Amino acid sequence: MTLANYPMKVNSAIFVKSSADYAQCPPMDKPEYAFIGRSNVGKSSLINAITNHSKLAKTSSTPGKTQLINHFLINDNWYLVDLPGYGFAKISKEIRQKWEVMLSQYLFKRLNLINTFILVDSRIEPQKSDLELMSKYGASELPFTLIFTKSDKLTTNKLEKNLTIYKNILLKQWESLPEYIITSSESKRGIQDVLNIIEQSNPLFDPRLIPYTD
Repeated sequence: MTLANYPMKVNSAIFVKSSADYAQCPPMDKPEYAFIGRSNVGKSSLINAITNHSKLAKTSSTPGKTQLINHFLINDNWYLVDLPGYGFAKISKEIRQKWEVMLSQYLFKRLNLINTFILVDSRIEPQKSDLELMSKYGASELPFTLIFTKSDKLTTNKLEKNLTIYKNILLKQWESLPEYIITSSESKRGIQDVLNIIEQSNPLFDPRLIPYTD
């Protein structure tokens, strides 16, 4: 999908802070967009591509590196949030449960959260944890956009085949497909589409509707 005529550019991207829970996050005075996905889905690389900053989000060969809620201030007027990855089997049950509570509180109590970009690997079949997360968003009426990552790793035919499989499974749960974008951190495919959604959504935020900002 392509959204035109909203040529947002990222002129500045600054790390603000890492938080262990939503209460430690920055004041809710700016629109906020979260990025979440299974460990090793390419989230950090995508964030770096979006912000045009090669080292903003830390990438690692070890999945599950992101363990806190990481806030970045973009263009001095909106927050990009890097959330911990999920679905990584090698973390302990205790840590997994702690992350789940932290993420749930963040998603439901950050009143300035405009949209969440849920990342899935375009190379693999739909994963149970991804589908469960999307179902949770749908049941709770939380807005999200589905991001297919690593599209450059597939041939055009293989990518289309995988997307068709994914769409068919989603349509068993949804009356219509969620909004989605096909991306590649390497080729920059879909990067502007992500920024377009943010550009369109920013004016919807009204800080006066937030009961508190501290």
